[in-house]
Amino acid sequence: MTPMIALRGHVRALSFKPFVLFASIILFLMVMIALFAPWLAPTDPYDLATLDLFDSHLPPSWMSGGDARYFLGTDSQGADIMSLLMLGLRTSLTVGLLAVGLSVLIGLTLGLLSGYFRGWIETVIMRAADIQFTFPAMLLALLIGGLARSMFPVNKQESSAFFIVVLALGISHWPHFARLVRAAVISEAGKNYVMASRLAGRGHFGILFRHVMPNSLNPVFVLATMDIAFAIMTEATLSFLGFGMPASQPSLGTLIKVGYGYLFSGEWWVVVFPSAILIILLVSVNVFGDWLRDRLDPKLR
Repeated sequence: MTPMIALRGHVRALSFKPFVLFASIILFLMVMIALFAPWLAPTDPYDLATLDLFDSHLPPSWMSGGDARYFLGTDSQGADIMSLLMLGLRTSLTVGLLAVGLSVLIGLTLGLLSGYFRGWIETVIMRAADIQFTFPAMLLALLIGGLARSMFPVNKQESSAFFIVVLALGISHWPHFARLVRAAVISEAGKNYVMASRLAGRGHFGILFRHVMPNSLNPVFVLATMDIAFAIMTEATLSFLGFGMPASQPSLGTLIKVGYGYLFSGEWWVVVFPSAILIILLVSVNVFGDWLRDRLDPKLR
């Protein structure tokens, strides 16, 4: 089956699931908004020359006292909430995608090696994964992030925060992928096509990366999709606690943290809109991930 035919089959199957289709459309729109956020944002909230303190604390435009220029209102600096949401969504999705990409890279490599070669390689890798499983992912991300941050001088910590968060989240979740890939590789390694490749004289790495790995990727795609939601949620939690993205490069979590201080003063829009976008994003990713798991796992069809 060619990739195009398979894609058409998935799209056709998606049309029979209205809720999943709706979630997928929402997710697609969010990705497009994040991708083109610098051009779609009505204003540049980071350009201090364009900010006016007289425009601060404005409610959404449809409320009394609102300004038509700021549809979702402004924050304490006079920055447009809609622009902040677009750029914050871009940051959250970028962190989630890169962190999961790093987890997949580490977990896939170690899972392939442990599942194919077995022996002491498998023992070392799986025991390392077991040790890491004893630590909650959130605490491990905090630990890794704190250690990485301490290696940078104080004046460089804010500019390097993005890479530190990606590194912390990526390292904290690789064991899930390693275990999943190892189990798939063990199942594939005993099949006839692998035996035939060995008899044909192919090398171990040729068999591993050209034959075994492509047949072990379906569960990885499913876990990676659902893990994006985990990475985004963890990053938002870290940012809310003050260990994630800085105020100069805010994510949805940073916007929620900043807005929380104004919640009880009546300026609910500063925190409610970022929270709503985060919830909708997480639900959409999880719904799409559940559907993808059902599609790619023959046992669930």
